[in-house]
Amino acid sequence: MARRPGTPRLLRELNDKAALELLIDEGPLTRAQIGARTGLSKVTASQLLARLEQRGLVEMVGERAGGRGPNAAVYGVVPASAYVAGLEMGPQEVIAGVADITGTVGARITVAFSESDDPVEVIRKAVAGACRAAKAARLRTLVIGTPGLVDPRTGDVRFAFDLSSWHEGAAARLSRDLDTRVVIENDVNLVAVAEHAHGAARDAGDFALLWIDRGIGLAIMIDGRLHRGVSGGAGELGYLPVPGVPLPGTVTESRAHGAPTLAGGFGALAGADALGDLASSHGYAGLPLEEAVRRASADPAAPGASPFLDALAARLALGAAAVTTVLDPGLIVLSGSLGTAGGPALAERVERSVARLCPTRPRLIPGALTTDPVLQGALHTALTLTREEVFSSTTD
Repeated sequence: MARRPGTPRLLRELNDKAALELLIDEGPLTRAQIGARTGLSKVTASQLLARLEQRGLVEMVGERAGGRGPNAAVYGVVPASAYVAGLEMGPQEVIAGVADITGTVGARITVAFSESDDPVEVIRKAVAGACRAAKAARLRTLVIGTPGLVDPRTGDVRFAFDLSSWHEGAAARLSRDLDTRVVIENDVNLVAVAEHAHGAARDAGDFALLWIDRGIGLAIMIDGRLHRGVSGGAGELGYLPVPGVPLPGTVTESRAHGAPTLAGGFGALAGADALGDLASSHGYAGLPLEEAVRRASADPAAPGASPFLDALAARLALGAAAVTTVLDPGLIVLSGSLGTAGGPALAERVERSVARLCPTRPRLIPGALTTDPVLQGALHTALTLTREEVFSSTTD
């Protein structure tokens, strides 16, 4: 790989990027504070701020009284210097959000759709509505979170059980229609990104995220980077062969969600229908599955609660043990509506069950993000890509 020489221009770019990232992380600062935190001289810091001001990336946002002499000017990143969008694609609705370059979310909207609708049109409508609500100018990046396999070579959705209307070339068409960069990513991968950025896995370089919700999913983070696999199929845990159920491959319709689901493999053992039957057998019949798990976890001493949690943990441990045996991640985050509803009570039981199956014992904790985690991961990814582009091209 070619290396760029340490030219004055490259050094200016590095200094500018460091200063902009500092202003994003710590908020408005004076010239002296920027210089002290980056190690730049007063002259260099002044030149840097003048350069960034001229390009519309920073602006004076106030003054700060000091000792003798005039007040010091305080500088901040111009929020409107770039906008990004994130979008969560579900089987019946999409959730779109728009944020400025500081990460402040200006709008979040939900748009319902049917299976017969063109996903490109639905996404375009949702993004346009969010941009209008946020009074956002041209988007730099749109990141879409969707169920299914996303081919890392083409950026297209190759397969999704309950979103069959995805078609080849959707990412390219959206990019043309919206005149912006479009990235499509698996939704569970984006939840892992969000948990790694500002959730339960902030201090973990290696971890796995086990998604227990309408479906079963897994995301893998190695050295702080997503592992997608050659074809984007890493983490399709529902296909894992497990004892006691048929082999994966056959598709049926979920009684709980009325959507296609696997009739075999781990997905059949830990999917919504099987777990609903498990809850009913322990005295939680008639309750939504998420509510049953929440009640049992909140009061394990209640009749049937502890046996239900133990049985649920034993099933989830089969998937977690497979991940541990192959990857030894050290940390597994239980996420999705059921994973977070179970809280520490369920996570601790899964951890004990995994320890009985594996030579190593990973730590299991519930996810910290319960509100739109896919959308949070999409916006974080879009901001990371956009800041890298904008902050690395500040000089002529």
